[in-house]
Amino acid sequence: MFRLDLLKKVIWIMVGKQGRQWRSMCKGLVLGTLLTSCMILLYCLSSLQEHGTFPEVPVPYSCAHRPANSPQTTNGSDPRPGAPLCSPKVDVMFMKTHKTASSTLINILFRFGEKHRLKFAFPSSRNDFLYPAFFQRSQVKDFKPGMCFNIVCNHMRFDAAEVAKLLPADTAYVTILRDPAELFESSFHYFGRTAPLTWKIPGEDKLREFLREPHYYYDPEGFNAFYLKNLLFFDLGQDNGLEPGDPRVDQGIRAIADRFHLVMLAEHFEESLILLKDALCWETEDLLFFRLNERKGSTVSKLEPELRAKALEWNAVDWKLYQHFNATFWRKVDAYGRQRMAEDVEELRRRNAEMAALCIEGGHAVEATRIQEKDMLPWQPIGEKSIMGYNLKKNVDKKHRKVCRKMLMPELQYLTEMGVNLWITKLWGHVRDVINW
Repeated sequence: MFRLDLLKKVIWIMVGKQGRQWRSMCKGLVLGTLLTSCMILLYCLSSLQEHGTFPEVPVPYSCAHRPANSPQTTNGSDPRPGAPLCSPKVDVMFMKTHKTASSTLINILFRFGEKHRLKFAFPSSRNDFLYPAFFQRSQVKDFKPGMCFNIVCNHMRFDAAEVAKLLPADTAYVTILRDPAELFESSFHYFGRTAPLTWKIPGEDKLREFLREPHYYYDPEGFNAFYLKNLLFFDLGQDNGLEPGDPRVDQGIRAIADRFHLVMLAEHFEESLILLKDALCWETEDLLFFRLNERKGSTVSKLEPELRAKALEWNAVDWKLYQHFNATFWRKVDAYGRQRMAEDVEELRRRNAEMAALCIEGGHAVEATRIQEKDMLPWQPIGEKSIMGYNLKKNVDKKHRKVCRKMLMPELQYLTEMGVNLWITKLWGHVRDVINW
């Protein structure tokens, strides 16, 4: 009798395990099918927006609304006697690349634009300009030929000629890059589940397995595959499938260098902001920030030297791009002055620390599950809640409460507050919530 009972228990456990495995497999199949179908549906809905041709109406040289005779001032970053006079630039094109601290910079631009009552060129119905399609003026909300826009800063796939038809000639073009190995790790984590080619990768450490034999797993025609190879070059409107020795890579890098006045580096974000302040004649107050969309440390894969080398080899074109602009970045720092740069960075850090003490409950970011207000919860990748956010202090004085809230506000909530209808993005958010079941 004892042996019979024991046998029944063993069979029950085995059946239970198999049942759980079958349920897991079925759930994965259902979710995979749902994910693919919904992505195709959302893409089709997005593509239904009108893309008509427009008459070529010249855009004014400048869309700055300040009086033409407004007095110039010395650049706030250059208090030296005899420093040249300048006026703050308000016409700015920020090419928002993926996973490069660009969400933090876009928050700075939102606040600057609101402060000076500038006109943004926003997308319609979603938070990007029909990415990964190339940018077109018709994707701009309420666009009409000849309209004046000061700032464009949402995700797009860059098209220099089309952007130039939207913005005034005095526009400052800015973008930001990140070390390609670190960017690849971040992109693989954040977007990997939306690229079906990753679903067939076995094992727990999919990143390591992919880099072991990337040509076996990668399909350049696969849905969302562009997220996983030379993403920077792709975002900037170039062909991410080229080999680094292809002359079109050097041509692309030269085109980017000719178009952009400043290429920032995520690894040197504060130094980048000082160069931005100098280029645009802004004040330190305009650059105060809290880091947004950061991942909690436990979800970041540590790239030991061998894995880092493989990531750079796989993203060799991005690595070539990054090395070029890393060199130009430090030449700009040298021209600015290393000692002066160190002093200005220290001042920026001091002001940021003051704002953190004033605005942030606990003084630091917290995990998504600990964020108290839904309006402060950042967008999360499928299947987890790895993006951190903030809690606003409850006793912030009335004078600072508004600016504190804006500095802490995630991108989608800020766009909604500025009047952008994000129905497609929100619909995808509901689908994502179902998938996270």
